[in-house]
Formats: sequence, structure tokens, C-alpha cells
Amino acid sequence: MNIVLATRNRKKVEEIGRVFKGYEVCFLTLDAFPGCPEVEEDGATFRQNALKKAVSVAKFTGCPAIADDSGLEVRALGGAPGIFSARFAGKDADDRKNLMKLLREMKGLEGEDREARFVCCIAIAFPDGSYKTFTGYTKGEIAKKPKGFNGFGYDPVFYPAGYDLTFAQMTASEKDRLSHRGKALKKLYIYLKNQFFIHDRNDLL
Repeated sequence: MNIVLATRNRKKVEEIGRVFKGYEVCFLTLDAFPGCPEVEEDGATFRQNALKKAVSVAKFTGCPAIADDSGLEVRALGGAPGIFSARFAGKDADDRKNLMKLLREMKGLEGEDREARFVCCIAIAFPDGSYKTFTGYTKGEIAKKPKGFNGFGYDPVFYPAGYDLTFAQMTASEKDRLSHRGKALKKLYIYLKNQFFIHDRNDLL
């Protein structure tokens, strides 16, 4: 089964590939479809943004397409940065600038005021216009300084609930088991398995 990943974020592609490793799914990236238009993420929710990207890419490529929108919601900041997580520090922001802005805005906050959660909504859209969405959440708290060098985005300052390691201090497999994207992808996997009978290749040997 061929599915297009509606992203150019290599880290996201790697995470999705790990979850489906060994299964009868072939993922294509947007690099295989020159001319595929960029989709403006102007929705009011993670779900709206994910759906817009997936539907647009499925229509252009003629293949099923998967897109996600994800971000960090901080309790004390009223849910910010939320859907603006990737551009929290401005239009041309990078991971470091976003992370530093977050820490500045949370300076002096303690206890429950450091609670946060990661959210990921994954949409799969089909050329006929049908679609499904799946959402995953990971609760935790924000560290006072970055720790670790793995992952991307806000991973160096996010402690998942019950752990004393940030996502950036965990191995890829440890993070996949706990992460918002990993949880949403598992829901997607169950859907694909039930609808299209994909199998672990090892089961066919």
C-alpha cells in the first residue's frame, strides 16, 4: 500500500517510519511529487490543519495521504503556543528560538503552572474525498532548562508525566512509546490494519 506523507519534516518522516517498520506500507514523501503546492496552515485547530494538508495532497497526488499537525499546550499560557508551536517566536523562527521564548514566558512559574501536554492530530485522506482523523496526547511538565540532544522542537524541555527524562534525553523507541504522535499513529495503524488488511511482513515468511 502506497501512502504519501504530506510533510517535508524529516524528523516526522522518521518517527512515522519507525512505527510502521516491518509492515506492508510504502511511504512516499513530497519529494516524489514535484510541484505539489504548499498548504497554508490557517486552521483554528490541529485537526483542521491536518485535514487541510492531507486532503490537498491526496487530491494532487491521486494517492492516500497522511498529514499531521501537532504542538505544545501549556496550562499557564492559556494553551499557547498550541497551533502556533512551530512559529511561536515568529514567522522565521527555528526550534531554538521557539524553545527560548517558551522558557522566558514561563520564568518564575512553579508546580502546576508548569503543566503542559503535547497534542498530535493525524489525518488520512483519500483521492475520493473521504478521510479519518486520529488524535494523541501526552501530558507532562516543562523543564526550567533544556536537557538532552535527541528529538526536535520542544523535546528538550518536556518531561512526560511520571518520568525524570525529557523527550530529548530518551531513545527513539522510548519516546515513540510515550509520544503524542506515537499514540495517534497507533490509532492510524489499527484503522489501516482493519480496513486494508496490512500485515507485518514477518508474518508472511
